[in-house]
Amino acid sequence: MKRPISPHLQIYRWQLTSVMSILHRMTGVSLVFGTLLLSYWLLSAAFGASAFQTAHDLLTSWIGYLLLIGWSLAFYYHLANGIRHLFWDMGRGFELRHVYRSGWVVVFTTILLTVLTWVVVFLC
Repeated sequence: MKRPISPHLQIYRWQLTSVMSILHRMTGVSLVFGTLLLSYWLLSAAFGASAFQTAHDLLTSWIGYLLLIGWSLAFYYHLANGIRHLFWDMGRGFELRHVYRSGWVVVFTTILLTVLTWVVVFLC
């Protein structure tokens, strides 16, 4: 007897809500790695000028900036989406149009805050 199989990634139509849920989990994990990078930088200061210079050189290289920009992007996304989840915990915003509207607000807020942060970093 042939039974229908569950939808899988090849035929499943991606939705904003499912993508945002997956991204929320991924940004949570990436925040852990970013925090480890920040801890490395802080600990390097305790181990002397040479260790700190090595950490500083890493973080001010192109890959370091890429990691820091990614970390800030993950931070702002996780923060904005977390606030969205707090409203849901209060029982607000469950109508489909509100779910999509708040989702797009999270996306635009994330981009805006990340860009503003790095504009300030590079201008100061």
